[in-house]
Amino acid sequence: MEHMLLLFIFFIPILGLSNGTETEQDFTWHLKKIPQIVRERTFCLDSPKYEARTKLELNSVCGIECQRKLPVPSLSDLKNLLSYETVFENGTRTLTEVNVLGAVLDPAANTTTQRPLRKKRQVYGTDSRFSIYDKRFMTNFPFNTAVKISTGCSGILVSPKHVLTAAHCLHNGKDYVKGSKRLRVGLMKTKSRGNGRKRKGAKRSRREISASKEDPKAATESRRQSKGDERKHRRSGRKQETSDGLPSFQWTRVKSTHIPKGWFKGVSGDIALDYDYAVLELKRPHKRKYMELGISPTIKMMPGSMIHFSGFDNDRSGQLVYRFCSISDESNDLFYQYCDAEPGSTGSGIYLRLKEPNKKKWKRKIIAVYSGHQWVDINGEQQDYNVAVRITPLKYAQICFWIHGNDGNCTQG
Repeated sequence: MEHMLLLFIFFIPILGLSNGTETEQDFTWHLKKIPQIVRERTFCLDSPKYEARTKLELNSVCGIECQRKLPVPSLSDLKNLLSYETVFENGTRTLTEVNVLGAVLDPAANTTTQRPLRKKRQVYGTDSRFSIYDKRFMTNFPFNTAVKISTGCSGILVSPKHVLTAAHCLHNGKDYVKGSKRLRVGLMKTKSRGNGRKRKGAKRSRREISASKEDPKAATESRRQSKGDERKHRRSGRKQETSDGLPSFQWTRVKSTHIPKGWFKGVSGDIALDYDYAVLELKRPHKRKYMELGISPTIKMMPGSMIHFSGFDNDRSGQLVYRFCSISDESNDLFYQYCDAEPGSTGSGIYLRLKEPNKKKWKRKIIAVYSGHQWVDINGEQQDYNVAVRITPLKYAQICFWIHGNDGNCTQG
């Protein structure tokens, strides 16, 4: 049943429905001209202390009502907020100041649709999440773009060498978290009955080579036993208890990390969810299919107002968890939604599926980063919601600049 539902979601185009009849709605990726992020100066900074604790829930941040009252940033503000820190694998750190060219400042940017707030936790009523077990889904696009961050979050592949995730998975607004000093990214792979086999090209002992000539089956068994107790086959012949089919991870070191200055306390007075995103550059490229960036459309331009994302929720250890839901509210920079999620899925790439211009093909693109479950103070009461940071034209320009190192490939999105 789960397989049939996933097939329906991912391979059948979503139609706009009104009173049970099909209606013509423009569900197309409309390319927009992107502002330019231009590097001006880069300064060396002291190495981070790496003393902050990873915190997957944030308190006292600007909520829906607060977002409605925020002033539109000036050009000078944008230059400050979009400047960024880069931390390298060896612990060195730089600050890059930027200029912003061609930005359109919308005076009505932070208006939102008036919707009621809710007072529930991360899972709302019936848990609507799906754990993905089938290798046909897990090892193929779009699920194989999900990655695990060693600090306890999720992320998504956005190039052969780059991962998009949430800034608070790496930095608490004042300092980098302890686990980010030796940051790793786990690319998903699946366990199989061939777990005991050595990797291609791995050295074998003389005893193994000799045994393989005489008895290949015995050689295979010998190699399996050398892997340790956790991979030994039971002599009784009972079914092996390893989680065959669940994801394991190929861990890759991170070469550098980019975080916008707008995330840091002291720049905006408090941590600003609008800038809760970061890009990690991997030390070695991968050969997997990755997800392209897209400009986040408004709710009314999404089929069913639906979004999708996959991550590694803490309460389902070792499982890839997928969910989809409708967005309940939006501001210029944030989505407020009802997607069931638990800590561990923060940093996941939120995507949707729209038609390519002048084509019949439907294409998935990342339009937001899941920031996670947030607590805010509204009229003296603690309220909570799940929030995602939208990829606006300015954020698209910055993330694209981090990926390519220049703005030549970032003129339209």
